[in-house]
Amino acid sequence: MSKVVVLKTSPETVLEDIDRAFELAEIEKEFSRQAPTIIKPNISWHFVYPASNTTPWQLEGAVLSLKKRGYSELHVVENNTVVTNPYKGEKLLKFDRVFAKYDLPVYYNFKDLRWVKYEPKGELLILSRIYKKGIYIPEFFFGKNIIHLPTVKTHIYSTITGSMKNAFGGLLNTKRHYTHTWIHETLVDLLTIQKEIHTGIFTLMDGTHIGCGPGPRTLEPHEADLLLASPDSVAIDAVEAKLLGFDPMSIPFIRLAHEKGLGVGDLREIEVVGEDIEKINFHCHVGDNLASRVGDILWFGPLKGVQWLFFHTPLVYIFVFGSFFYHDMLWYPIKGKKLVQEYLEGSKWGRLFKKY
Repeated sequence: MSKVVVLKTSPETVLEDIDRAFELAEIEKEFSRQAPTIIKPNISWHFVYPASNTTPWQLEGAVLSLKKRGYSELHVVENNTVVTNPYKGEKLLKFDRVFAKYDLPVYYNFKDLRWVKYEPKGELLILSRIYKKGIYIPEFFFGKNIIHLPTVKTHIYSTITGSMKNAFGGLLNTKRHYTHTWIHETLVDLLTIQKEIHTGIFTLMDGTHIGCGPGPRTLEPHEADLLLASPDSVAIDAVEAKLLGFDPMSIPFIRLAHEKGLGVGDLREIEVVGEDIEKINFHCHVGDNLASRVGDILWFGPLKGVQWLFFHTPLVYIFVFGSFFYHDMLWYPIKGKKLVQEYLEGSKWGRLFKKY
């Protein structure tokens, strides 16, 4: 039976609550003190937007709790995507304050790390067929603990995005969009690889705000005051799915990972410590935005068979620009900024954010 910790929290107690979550989730059973630890934040959008990105208190709380337990060699690894800028994100999201305060070294997998060909020991579902010339991952990840810092939110292609999805940016290069048609199988394959290369895997998930709708960017945020922690990536994603209003085993990547024995996705086999999750249901729906409607046609719809023409050739830059223009130049100025202003002025978590 796997364990997932779900705690209520507040801006006044969040750092202490993160430490308590680490203790209840028994991180020391998962992580070796002899191994360095990678901290993997989640920047789904380089703009401030509640529920979309790792929060500064989530990052700081993880660092404090790890140091308290004797994990002294900490490294942050960031990635970029075709629509996010990690340098811009770190400043706007105030990660850089935390990095400086605790003297954390930061590596960018797209420029600082050497990528090496990896032959997985376990059977893969799809990645070896997508990347016919071989699977390449950062050599830096081998032999290290990793702690994932996702948030509680929905996703247009994977229904939810959490611990398992957080490896998508770290372990795959900028051609990760090749996998979108098979996103669920890809996440399972990445967990297979993680279990082979890491000395321990742990997740601290921020649910101070949760995001519903066509995520991971154009979300409808709701204040929820929750923290989740677990050494089982499948189990914490299953509990996240339940909180958001989904049947975990109906989400393919959770079911497939459970069936492969990579973790526990069946809520009946998960011990939830802290809050009674039976009383929590945010009734989220994913829905669509303009970007996802285009993606549905090209990755899952009638043009799926010729997607190589759009995404494996220079034509991909048309879609990269289209996504950037829609998210950053249209949706955020028209709708997102107003929601962010309400968050910063009207939410207790927004006021905490402003203090960083």
